[in-house]
Amino acid sequence: MVKRVVMAIIAVFIAWSVLDVVIHGVILKTTYGETASLWRPEGEMKMGLMYAVGAVGAAAFVGLYAAVAKPKSIAAGLKYGLLFGIATGFPMGFGTYCVMPVPVYLAVVWFLGSLVETLVGGAIVGAMIKPSVSSDA
Repeated sequence: MVKRVVMAIIAVFIAWSVLDVVIHGVILKTTYGETASLWRPEGEMKMGLMYAVGAVGAAAFVGLYAAVAKPKSIAAGLKYGLLFGIATGFPMGFGTYCVMPVPVYLAVVWFLGSLVETLVGGAIVGAMIKPSVSSDA
């Protein structure tokens, strides 16, 4: 089970990193340009830290699923991803909108992007983390 959890963490991290490029580097590129005064210049962005944050997030996402999801299946993973995405993406996107002068479009895409990422992550954990055949139950 530990090997599957580690592999799922890596898979979720990679999937989320690729989706982040699409969401932030393609879909939101123009919006970020229009709100450039709110963000660090590209050369000052802490990308190493950002990847560390993503790795910790992926580990927490996978670890929580492995610890609490029953039964473990793709359907359970998708439900988990949906709930996780709503619980984290909605407050992040719209909570930020409440306190920063960003366009509502940005909040919507942050939320929906988070939801897509957690649904993809849920499908990954549901497919990769299964009960051991030689379970000691």
